[in-house]
Amino acid sequence: VQLQASGGGLVQAGASLRLSCTASGLAFSEYTMGWFRQAPGKEREFVAAITWTSAYINYADSVKGRFTISRDNTKNTVYLQMNNLKLEDTAVYYCASKWRVTVQTMSGLTPSFGSWGQGTQVTVSS
Repeated sequence: VQLQASGGGLVQAGASLRLSCTASGLAFSEYTMGWFRQAPGKEREFVAAITWTSAYINYADSVKGRFTISRDNTKNTVYLQMNNLKLEDTAVYYCASKWRVTVQTMSGLTPSFGSWGQGTQVTVSS
């Protein structure tokens, strides 16, 4: 399984970015997908998750109303639209996959489970 995240960059506070994560080597349409992030000196934390049919979506409280997760099963890709970025959103963002779990289970996924991408850096400046 390979998960390739892209779309990160350096932006000013209040700007928007869209991250993409393209998967290969798995039956993408049967996997719950999630986004996580890790800031310097902090533990990796859950950001958002979406089930395989997009029926269920879950967000961390810190990003609700600003971030939107979506997926295109025809392109094996999951997206994270990030609006109104804040300084505290600065982190390396990782995508992860897990076969048919709930978004609640996905939110607690650790690097020892599921498949993870290499991460893409998002830096928000003032």
